Amino acid sequence: MSRIEQAFAKARAENRAAFVAYLCAGDPDFETSVEACRAILDEGVDILELGVPFSDPLADGATNQLAAQRALEGGMTSQRVLDLVRAIREFSEVPIVFYTYYNLVFAQGSDGYAKKAKKAGVDGLLTLDLPPEEAGEHLAACEKHGLGTVFIVAPTTPNERLDSICKATTGFVYYVSREGVTGEQASMSDGIRASVETIKQHTELPVVVGFGISNADHVNTVAQAADGVVVGSAIVNCIAENVGSPQAIISALTEKMRALTADGALGKQ
Repeated sequence: MSRIEQAFAKARAENRAAFVAYLCAGDPDFETSVEACRAILDEGVDILELGVPFSDPLADGATNQLAAQRALEGGMTSQRVLDLVRAIREFSEVPIVFYTYYNLVFAQGSDGYAKKAKKAGVDGLLTLDLPPEEAGEHLAACEKHGLGTVFIVAPTTPNERLDSICKATTGFVYYVSREGVTGEQASMSDGIRASVETIKQHTELPVVVGFGISNADHVNTVAQAADGVVVGSAIVNCIAENVGSPQAIISALTEKMRALTADGALGKQ
């Protein structure tokens, strides 16, 4: 059983949704990024989604775009991202999924990228802008090197595409709760449960929901419908609001993580 499978199995056994947390690798610098990851993992994150900094992150809102910019300005490179994973593996066995754009994979070749990622300790790849219908080489490389694949379903995805998306996925399916880019929002869509149920007609894999989840009420709403809850911008903002003070960043992250999961927000009812 892979680390990703183990994480979801553990959450199911505890009658709750898995907590998937996003941070941009290297934001705002390598050392602080390691400690930021440590801080949120210490608060019970089940799966760590690491954004690979990219100069043109079209699927991301301002919060994550600025995080990528800080990371790149702080000296992050593809090699340093792998070094970050190795550093995390010194203190945690929590599954790590790269949130990346295919350009970064293609530039190194799918096989080479997958091999390096797996060796460093990565468990899965979420390639935002790679349609499953065009992902043959990528899928073969991930299978060869034992990496899970994650693909996205959007509110606008037609039902006839769900089969191809789900067949290409081996880790978990990621449903984005609204149209547009990443970022915090005031309320959650009313159609999340119905959308997750529709996806589950096409796969037995876990379905997680992300985009815009920013407080414990949001977490609880999603936890009732999905196998996992993804929080990104609300966590990344803890870094953005405290750049220049690593200690303040860690304190803010710890406080935010506890607020997000307060009163058993992840629990199933």
